[in-house]
Amino acid sequence: MTDTEKTPLPPKRKGLTRRQKRSLSRGIQYAVFAAAVIAFGVTADWGRLQNQFAQVDIAERMFPDVITLALKNTVLYTVTGFGVGLALGMVIALMRLSSVGPYRWLAGIYIEIFRGLPALLIFIFIGVAVPLAFPGTEIVGGTYGKVALALGLVAAAYMAETIRAGIQAVPRGQMEAARSLGFSPGRAMVSIIIPQAFRIILPPLTNELVLLFKDSSLVLFLGVTLEERELSKYGRDLASQTANSTPILVAGLCYLLITIPLGFVVRRMEAKAQEAVK
Repeated sequence: MTDTEKTPLPPKRKGLTRRQKRSLSRGIQYAVFAAAVIAFGVTADWGRLQNQFAQVDIAERMFPDVITLALKNTVLYTVTGFGVGLALGMVIALMRLSSVGPYRWLAGIYIEIFRGLPALLIFIFIGVAVPLAFPGTEIVGGTYGKVALALGLVAAAYMAETIRAGIQAVPRGQMEAARSLGFSPGRAMVSIIIPQAFRIILPPLTNELVLLFKDSSLVLFLGVTLEERELSKYGRDLASQTANSTPILVAGLCYLLITIPLGFVVRRMEAKAQEAVK
């Protein structure tokens, strides 16, 4: 008997290999997606959509006010709200990490309340409840100050937890090394720990900025003048005047002019952070 006859041949595989199954699954998903796109393109009434959302003459009348007024106010509301939220969030984060019990309890209560409430209710509270509780008291900056405060109160609850996590992510040896060099705990925190923490939390903080940019649309519940309108309010007003939704589409595109580049920046920072870890 020859060696070939003695050695049994390996059994033939039945069915598809794992790689073939993945390729088949991917192909099916692409086919379903393409079919959905084609079905949408065939069944949608593009003429009505263009008539309602893409009137060039209406869009042209929005410029330059949609940029110089509405977009400018939106950016201003967002930046000031982010500044208030960052400052307040830093204080709350440090209270959360404090060894003093009442500080930790107050910070925890604040975070749970303002993370649990919708941002809309915060705007209504600032616009209605505060004037009723403190008659004759005006928030500095008028509408701009109210929006900055409302956005800041909402953002601070989220930023506080982000900052706290960043501080705790810094190795403890950094604080010990600073103390051995004669730094006080407070100075070591400000000079050594917090700068390192911000390098860690920069991507989520930038993401919070994107969220605030969209939340600024809630300013309409405070009651604003024509010169204080942001993108959403500006688009809605013109849509009502023209009985057409083109202004809303243009306002949405203006939001994307800010949010898409910011989203790209966040992804780049996250990628660099991962490379640094490797």
